[in-house]
Formats: sequence, structure tokens, C-alpha cells
Amino acid sequence: MKALSNYFKSLFLLELFRGLSVTGRYLFRKKVTVQYPEERAPMSPRFRGLHAQRRYENGEERCIACKLCEAVCPALAITIEAEEREDGSRRTTRYDIDLFKCIFCGYCQESCPVDAIVETRIYEYHFENREDAIMTKEKLLAIGDKHEHQIAADIAAQAKYR
Repeated sequence: MKALSNYFKSLFLLELFRGLSVTGRYLFRKKVTVQYPEERAPMSPRFRGLHAQRRYENGEERCIACKLCEAVCPALAITIEAEEREDGSRRTTRYDIDLFKCIFCGYCQESCPVDAIVETRIYEYHFENREDAIMTKEKLLAIGDKHEHQIAADIAAQAKYR
């Protein structure tokens, strides 16, 4: 009996028409495809992208070389070297983040007492060679200078939820 049922199903192409009915149901619905370069998908306010270092309004870098971000990094992606300046304050001489090691967890941003290191909304970046994956202090400060307006707005928005 089962063999006869299967024969009639294959003879009348019932499985094919069942599949076509699913296709037909979705054929005239509104499409959800995002045309990427022209359109952007909505981004979560908690998104963590490329790192940046911030400066104070007077142009001085915010990082005080406390090395909390280096200590809290689970992937050991951050390397910091510091020295004391003539005025007695500590500043970094070397601040590197290896993006191949980084897991973008956000612990570095959370641990920073002066909001010096932040993770931006930038997700469109690439590397031409392996050396470009090491974010040096100069690269981080340049990204922070370029996107400071957006970074400040994101930090202010996050402060409302705390």
C-alpha cells in the first residue's frame, strides 16, 4: 500500500508542487535584502568595532599608562610601554593592539578610567599585509581624532543606560 502511495505521489509530482507553493508564498512578499554599499543595516548601540584612542580638548592624549587595559585583556593583544615626563605625569611611549589576537570583547574600554581607549562603530577595514594588523599609538590616535564626534555621542548614549 505504501509503495502504491509513493508511486502516485511521484507520478503527479506532489512534492514538486508543495515546494513550488512555498516559493510562490514568498515570491510577492516584501524583500529584506540590503543593498550594502548604498544602504546600511541598522547597527546595535552595543556594537564593538575598530579601536581608537581619544584626546582631551587641549590635544593631549588621554591615556595615563595605568596598564589596566593590558592587564584585563583576555587575549593578551595589548602591549604598553610607558615613561614619566618632566611634569611628573606618566604617558605611553608605545601602545599596540594586535587585531589578529583581539577578540573585541570590550574589556579594555570598560576598564579604562579616563575613557582613553574605545571601540568605535567602524567595521569596514582591511589589511594589505600583516604589519597593518598591529594598531600602533599613532594609528589609534588618528582614528580617534577622525571619529571623535561619533565616539563622544556613543559614550553619552551609553551613559544613559548605566
